[in-house]
Amino acid sequence: MLLAFSIAPATPAEGGSYAEAVAGAVRVVRESGLPHETNAMFTNVEGEWDEVMAVLKRCVDTMTDAGADRVSLVVKADIRPGHTGMLEGKVRRVDEVLDRG
Repeated sequence: MLLAFSIAPATPAEGGSYAEAVAGAVRVVRESGLPHETNAMFTNVEGEWDEVMAVLKRCVDTMTDAGADRVSLVVKADIRPGHTGMLEGKVRRVDEVLDRG
């Protein structure tokens, strides 16, 4: 499964930044050992259902444990049993089409 998610506390830290809270969630993803990537809008994680959902829950818990009384979470999943390497494979296939002109 591929899971794309965006997570943030409902209110920013003093000064208006969400970076500290988001960094906590990204740290959880990186420490999970699952294939992942983070861009300006989403973090993508690849793995089996239970392990990906466990990471997502830890990300939410990290924010609430840090004091967020409300968390905004947007999730999109591509559930394709038996397929792995899709995090890079999907992009590679598009690039191959573009390279052909």
